[in-house]
Amino acid sequence: MTPVRGRRLGIDVGAVRVGVAMCDPDGILATPVETVARDAEGGADVRRIADLVAEHDVVGIVLGLPRNLRGEDGPAAVAAREFAAALEAGLAAAGCAVPVELTDERMTTVVATRQLAGRGVRGRKQRSVIDQQAAVAILQGWLDTTRDG
Repeated sequence: MTPVRGRRLGIDVGAVRVGVAMCDPDGILATPVETVARDAEGGADVRRIADLVAEHDVVGIVLGLPRNLRGEDGPAAVAAREFAAALEAGLAAAGCAVPVELTDERMTTVVATRQLAGRGVRGRKQRSVIDQQAAVAILQGWLDTTRDG
């Protein structure tokens, strides 16, 4: 089944930051958007993502599920599932409910780190964009897999 045309967000959720990426309406290319400070208690991170959904007419969200190398859920995957549930509730409360799909994101942060290092981006500068780059990898992988069947 071909996915609905429209922009999607890719989300890489961590304990400190949430990386956000977005694709074009045709679902060809994912690009970095921003890094949002994680706010598990106050929900400012969920509200910011809801703002992006409304602002860009997003039709769906692809959220990375960081399973371990055996394909099992560890503490990070449990946290990602909890974030996905909070995000779905926050989107509904904001009146912009869209589907939130979890996708395997094993090794995306490692790959993103290597790509940035290969471009000479290191240290503090790398920390500011690594989560966005991981979100790009999550979304682009989902787009490619969905498109290619």
